[in-house]
Amino acid sequence: MTKNRRRPAVLLLTLATLGFSLSPQPALANKRDCQPLEQRYLQIKTAASSIERNALLFSAADKECEALARQLLDDGASLEARDRSGNMPLAIAAKNGHTGIVSLFLERKAPVDARNVAASTALFMAIEEERAAATGILLKAGADPNIAGRSGIAPIGAAAYTGNAAVVAILLSKGADPKAVDATGKTAIIYAAGRGYKAVVKQLLDQGIDPNARYGNDLTALMWAAGHSEEAGAADVKETIELLIANSARLNDADDRGRTALMTAAELGHTTALETLLKAGADVSLTDKAGKTAADLASDDAIRTQLASR
Repeated sequence: MTKNRRRPAVLLLTLATLGFSLSPQPALANKRDCQPLEQRYLQIKTAASSIERNALLFSAADKECEALARQLLDDGASLEARDRSGNMPLAIAAKNGHTGIVSLFLERKAPVDARNVAASTALFMAIEEERAAATGILLKAGADPNIAGRSGIAPIGAAAYTGNAAVVAILLSKGADPKAVDATGKTAIIYAAGRGYKAVVKQLLDQGIDPNARYGNDLTALMWAAGHSEEAGAADVKETIELLIANSARLNDADDRGRTALMTAAELGHTTALETLLKAGADVSLTDKAGKTAADLASDDAIRTQLASR
């Protein structure tokens, strides 16, 4: 019985050693996706309308069928065609990270900064999907790194939100404005600090971002880090707060309600943020505009007790 249970593992190891895989290889999966599209085009090619060619071009961009895309362009398909969301073929290829097709479309003079109905460019869509290679190709081709996308979010803000330090670096090298404020009053450092992305916060501080700058509701990056999103890991939150403090973030600044970073951490029950701020010397005696201390705002008894003992 023992031998029978172990035999599959040995077989898998042997296959892996020889270079085989039980999951579909990208090239094979791509070929399976493209063959039906290529066959469809062969069937209609002689009588295909511009609408049919353009529809197939979108499918080719989506499925990474570069040979078909090239043929369709040679036969008159338009890179300025739009789908229901206002996307051009370049945006679809960029969103999916299909770098070969992105390069092809750019060589064929695809409008690099065209925006869809949500105001997003191909660059913005690539950034949202963390497609670093496609982002680099678009920027090299002249894509504007400062055109805001959906909700007025700057490309660098979108990159900071995902915590993709590589994309942030590419954008900064191409002139992205690290201080760009979006329609909600946020900047890249706010997104990064609020999600515990220390590496991105450091990149932005290195660009000269003031750690004590005020944003919507007079919030600072430190306050956003203290009130971090639930997805942020405890270690990341701790390191991000420590980084901000090491770069002269003021511990006891207050927002438009008179609340400090410590009060925010206490109210939200963010123990790691609270302990990091206390260790750095945050003042527990301060009160907000309603006269409440961090202990008064504490969301649970353990935090309230911890603050009361200071």
